[in-house]
Amino acid sequence: MLHFDHYMPTRIIFGPGKLEELGKTPFLPKGKNAMVVIGESGIMLQQGYLARVQGYLSEHGVRSIVFDKIKPNPESDSVEEATRICREKKVDFIVGLGGGSTIDAAKAIALLATNEGELWDYVASGTGKNKTAANAALPIVAIPTTAGTGSEVTPGSVITKTGSAEKIGIRHESMYPAIALVDPTLMMSMPPFLTACTGMDAFFHAVESYLSTVRSPNSDLLALEAIHLICHYLPRAVEEGSDEESRIALAWASTAAGLSLSQAVAISQHSMEHALSAFYPELPHGAGLTMLAKAYFTFMTERDLERLGDLTMAMADSIGLDLPEDQLTEAFVPILEEFIRSIGLRDLKLSDYGMKREDIPALTETAFQTMGRLFEITPTEMTAEDVNTIFEKAFE
Repeated sequence: MLHFDHYMPTRIIFGPGKLEELGKTPFLPKGKNAMVVIGESGIMLQQGYLARVQGYLSEHGVRSIVFDKIKPNPESDSVEEATRICREKKVDFIVGLGGGSTIDAAKAIALLATNEGELWDYVASGTGKNKTAANAALPIVAIPTTAGTGSEVTPGSVITKTGSAEKIGIRHESMYPAIALVDPTLMMSMPPFLTACTGMDAFFHAVESYLSTVRSPNSDLLALEAIHLICHYLPRAVEEGSDEESRIALAWASTAAGLSLSQAVAISQHSMEHALSAFYPELPHGAGLTMLAKAYFTFMTERDLERLGDLTMAMADSIGLDLPEDQLTEAFVPILEEFIRSIGLRDLKLSDYGMKREDIPALTETAFQTMGRLFEITPTEMTAEDVNTIFEKAFE
């Protein structure tokens, strides 16, 4: 039977050159003090994006301070440091400028800034205390510069607890950004590897949303749209980063996958990858998902999941491949492998990021302890032995 809730309060401002609208929009959150959250790499300064954002905010009479200590896998201590500054400076709203990690951190900062205690007080699994936030988050403006997570349209944030192997999603309805300003021209400077990894992040968001047992008709439509666009345009963007048509398509695909994810939620592939990138912080999320993919989806194919055939059709159609209906499910993994090869990620190895075979039992335990709920909405039962085997095959 069909049951779902649909709530989407984010205003999406989408298109090339739309960053300029930050200085004109009447929908900017109220207040005169903003914190702009960026990554520690300095790319937002080098590209001039930070200066532009601060300039557009000043057109509204908004003063802004910058927090620039966000790692590629953001950590709780940075969130808590930024929160203290927000309270001291009486910040009215948060601007997340950068990739998905930066926007995730901005959302966590916004929630903690209006609530007492530490971030892990509001985490529902692992060593989290599972408290309910008493107050809504500060308003958030999300400006993505990568086409990957779709975090600009979701109420979730993935943070690693500093000094631990707990990388856990935090979800609160007030963490939906008030504005998602998606300007594909900000993504033109992404190098090929980052383009490929972020594209695969969006791809697996869509795939997992479509397979999730809490999906909805709307999330299905968005997921299939994202998969179709990513399969068609990602190889082009990896080959030629300045191709505007590809960047626009992938920016929308990432946002569409995020919209789907906000309604349907990811499944256990994400539980497993979060364990990996918590253990090995240098591992890009999209790369981790990609390296798990063959083993994980071979397991799913062996369970004869009918909806895998729908995903195969979405992929095959985008690359002009016509398959008999009775071969669609079993064709998913071979087509996925060819797609991964086409974007230059076929030779990735988990061992290159520090994984050792003896780590596998601990990875499995962490996947269940920290993100166990995603196993509950996976369309087939998975035991610890199953997860161990998938990690083993991915490692090999």
